[in-house]
Amino acid sequence: MNDIWNSFVKFFTSLQVTVVLLALSIVLIFAATLDQVNLGIWAVQEKYFRTFFVLWDIKGFPVPVFPGGYFIGGLLLLNLIASHLYRFKFSWKKSGISLTHAGLIILLVGELLTGLLQEEFQLRLDQGQTRNYSESYRDNELAIIDVTDPQWDQVVAIPAEHLLKKEPIQHERLPFRVVSRSYYPNATIQMRDQLPNVSTPPPATRDIGAKLVVMPMAMTYKQNERNLPTSVVELIGPANASLGTWVVSSMLVQPQVFDYAGRTFRMALRPTRAYKPYSLTLLKFSHDRYMGTEIPKNFASKVRLHSEDGSTDRETLIYMNNPLRYDGLTFYQAGFDNNDTTTILQVVRNPSWLLPYIACIMMGLGLSIQFGIHLFAFANKRRKTA
Repeated sequence: MNDIWNSFVKFFTSLQVTVVLLALSIVLIFAATLDQVNLGIWAVQEKYFRTFFVLWDIKGFPVPVFPGGYFIGGLLLLNLIASHLYRFKFSWKKSGISLTHAGLIILLVGELLTGLLQEEFQLRLDQGQTRNYSESYRDNELAIIDVTDPQWDQVVAIPAEHLLKKEPIQHERLPFRVVSRSYYPNATIQMRDQLPNVSTPPPATRDIGAKLVVMPMAMTYKQNERNLPTSVVELIGPANASLGTWVVSSMLVQPQVFDYAGRTFRMALRPTRAYKPYSLTLLKFSHDRYMGTEIPKNFASKVRLHSEDGSTDRETLIYMNNPLRYDGLTFYQAGFDNNDTTTILQVVRNPSWLLPYIACIMMGLGLSIQFGIHLFAFANKRRKTA
């Protein structure tokens, strides 16, 4: 048992393991940088860094071909902690090294927490528009809205992952079941009368779905492109009576309306929404350009922040490198649209956003201390020699 334990300790405290892991991380970063042209930043992070193994699709089967960021980073973290526990003894002469390594540990932990806890949404506002929700850039949901009461709407949101599983969904607020008959992560839809040679039957029986053709497409992960999910859903009432099938797609601008059991419903497949007890109103959007060119010099959004309880009601300016921080969220100026009348704000929740700053300060301070100790010792030795 002691031999096994000693071998275990020797492996995780080995300098050779550190060198191998650093070499693997260099190869991983190089491969991810090359693949970023095809996949985009987000997909590269998910494929290479926020996974234990990099998977390649070989004849339809995902095969692990290289250790991922979680695997390499986890082993580096264990190697660093184990080396300090079993090899290093604290002394003032090595205080800078210890502080630097502690900062590196915090940096690795911070990246892990960011990958697990960070949430990203987008908030699009036209000038004068007010919204109390932001939308996900990658996740989608099937929203079924009861609009019978003119005073309020009752919303049931079904994540797209449940549509992909094609399992019956029964919610207590809906008088029917929702069954996904087909789901396409990325597809385009077109009117049947524009494709005269189409011989396949319509994908749905109700509303606009009876006039459409659904054409699946390969998923895209590029930063400037977006997947357009489409699904065919069937609503089933009591005694397994079918109410018909609908085509729901993120390409459809307007929700589809139908009546059942004396109630009026709207149904749409849309980006996942995150509602908040406060709203933002775009008062003015400014877009400055360099003189004589169309190159952006600065773009900024003047917004009004108003909470439902009235505790907050103020105006603020969001521009590059000057985000709005409120309620644990950070609102960044990300872009603009519609001839400078629409602003696009990136909304990020990252509970561990302070850890990288703390880690960099500790590492910089540790390196400075260690350099100062050696410089002082060298100067003192040189003075004695003289």
